Amino acid sequence: MAIIKADAYGHGLLPLAQAALGAGADWLGVAQLAEAFELRVGLDSAGISRDSAPILAWISTSGSDFESAIRADIDLSVSWTWVLDEICAAARLCGRPARIHVKVDTGMSRAGSTLADLPELAQAVRTAEDAGLVQVIGAWSHLSRADDPSVAGEESTRRHRQIFEEGLSILAEAGVRPKIRHLAATSGILWHPETHYDMVRAGIGMYGLSPDPSVASAQELGLTPVMTLSAPLTSVKVIEEGTPASYGGTWQAPSRRWVGLVPLGYGDGILRAASNGAPVAVETDSGLVKAQIVGRICMDQFIIDLGPAEGQEGTATQNSGSAPAKVGDQAILFGDPAKGYPIADEWAAHAGTINYEVITRLGERIPRQYVNEEE
Repeated sequence: MAIIKADAYGHGLLPLAQAALGAGADWLGVAQLAEAFELRVGLDSAGISRDSAPILAWISTSGSDFESAIRADIDLSVSWTWVLDEICAAARLCGRPARIHVKVDTGMSRAGSTLADLPELAQAVRTAEDAGLVQVIGAWSHLSRADDPSVAGEESTRRHRQIFEEGLSILAEAGVRPKIRHLAATSGILWHPETHYDMVRAGIGMYGLSPDPSVASAQELGLTPVMTLSAPLTSVKVIEEGTPASYGGTWQAPSRRWVGLVPLGYGDGILRAASNGAPVAVETDSGLVKAQIVGRICMDQFIIDLGPAEGQEGTATQNSGSAPAKVGDQAILFGDPAKGYPIADEWAAHAGTINYEVITRLGERIPRQYVNEEE
């Protein structure tokens, strides 16, 4: 299953869905029904058959449009009897069964039925199945510490799997026999083969990033980041020693400096917490120039330090030596480290967050351009 929730982790829902299917994915997974509806319309319009592109959506609320979901052949996750009741009501209106995946809470404490509650849900699922209101496609759960190699982390994963097995037994005792069992996401795929079962869910790893760079980097895992985020410099100039940069003057030039202006900001999803330090690489005629953000990231732009400038105080920019970059040169925020670019992991470290957030925050103002589409 290719996980393409959150606009395919910021990469673009439909293009990444098509790429994943073309690369051999058997299923597509999204969190919310709105994403699933958008995806189904896009796949239908692209002429991709529903049989070859099953979709699972796992978050719903009371009153969700389950009838439309059933008609769109979207699989639904069931954690509680109230969800099952609403899905069954929608199935009656549609005159066709809903496709469901029963979720077991194996220790995350989010969605999923606990072992104490599962017998009641299992009986209700069996009754609904006998009535022709549901088809039980899957049973599933999610690992909370599969990226943690510590003793406690390993024990957590072992316990998750044990609870999942107990949940499968409870379902079997009620006569519920899912066609597919799935437990592992990227961390489970990489480090816990015993959790693979019938299907795995590829998330962050599918986008070329490590689920935990402190355990193993993308390079060490043989992963190549899919996304390169760049923007052309809109200004290159010299500022004097002691000159502050951006709001609040949180950085001051230690000497005469060349600075560049990048037209991206927190209005585009660039993390403001990455101010004063996140790395940027600039592609110039003479090669790659390494730089970093100075001052606070603004709503629509930020400043980068391109290095020392020649000349005395008050010397015009054009007389301050050779500029390290020019307007129009591409500033690379992150991409493939094999090309010398920063990786999203570095931005995450500067912002005190994870690479997942760095890429999924990117907004609609940033155009997505897809390369090698014919491949």
